[in-house]
Amino acid sequence: MALTILVTGAAGFIGYHSCEALLARGERVVGIDNLNDYYDTRLKQARLERLQRHPDFTFQRCDLADSAAIAALADSVAPDRILHVGAQAGVRYSIEAPLAYAQSNLVGHLNMLELARSLGDRLKHFVYASSSSVYGEQASVPFAESDANDTPESLYAATKRADELMSASYCRLYGFAATGLRFFTVYGPWGRPDMAYWLFADAMLEGRPIKVFNNGDMERDFTYIDDIVASLLRILDDSPANARHDVYNIGGSSPVRLMDMIETLEKALGCTAEKIMLPMQAGDVTRTYADVTKLQRDYDYKPSTTLETGLTAFAEWFRSWRETR
Repeated sequence: MALTILVTGAAGFIGYHSCEALLARGERVVGIDNLNDYYDTRLKQARLERLQRHPDFTFQRCDLADSAAIAALADSVAPDRILHVGAQAGVRYSIEAPLAYAQSNLVGHLNMLELARSLGDRLKHFVYASSSSVYGEQASVPFAESDANDTPESLYAATKRADELMSASYCRLYGFAATGLRFFTVYGPWGRPDMAYWLFADAMLEGRPIKVFNNGDMERDFTYIDDIVASLLRILDDSPANARHDVYNIGGSSPVRLMDMIETLEKALGCTAEKIMLPMQAGDVTRTYADVTKLQRDYDYKPSTTLETGLTAFAEWFRSWRETR
């Protein structure tokens, strides 16, 4: 029997791919998104148009911070499960527009928790996006879920950690199950234009130099979008018997030097980047590295797509996307 899944941020990168995967296996999906202009809305509209080809997909334009609109979803949608991946993304932008993060990531997340509470026993699982940013500038690696995470380097990271704390309190107070997913540098086709690999690819194909921060002395645990979706669907399918809150790292567990990523992207695109070396940007961290032992133990899964495979797939898609703009 098909389930009804509510997906927030459905026109976003992770939301779009999650909706595609859920629809492919026969679920009914209701997607919501405010289609804001943080990045090119043509990309969001293109993702949405692809989803709307599916007869089991329904879309509602809705802002997470609109408490009345979110509350109304309890009756109009009555979801069996909620996948809450909508948020105001971006570490650097949180320095420029902090109030946008308060509205979407704090007020919006609280509205979603209120929706979950109101659904009672009808809701089997509330799964939401957190971020590897909650770890801040850790001295030891890899990052484990049990590590201290009370020194965020950006407001974005602080809002994501606050989401985890709010979720834990709601689970204790109101007796439902919620799981936060700490994503590590997600990339792939239909990705986000504010991410480094996209910015680099766009500049390289236009013959512009790329900006390399911290003089390239950075490492990221890149995680291909298909691995992210496979992980979150396994977790979403779970129906925890007892009310509880938990968090999981979802990352490749194989950090890559920034300069090595650039070299891999150069090979995938068939061109060489002119590089401008710059100091560290405010809010950034030097490295990320996921310990996925807990994910393997509880859900028998570990992301496995290599960076070469993932960036090659992105490069092929990116060239075709540029041709249609």
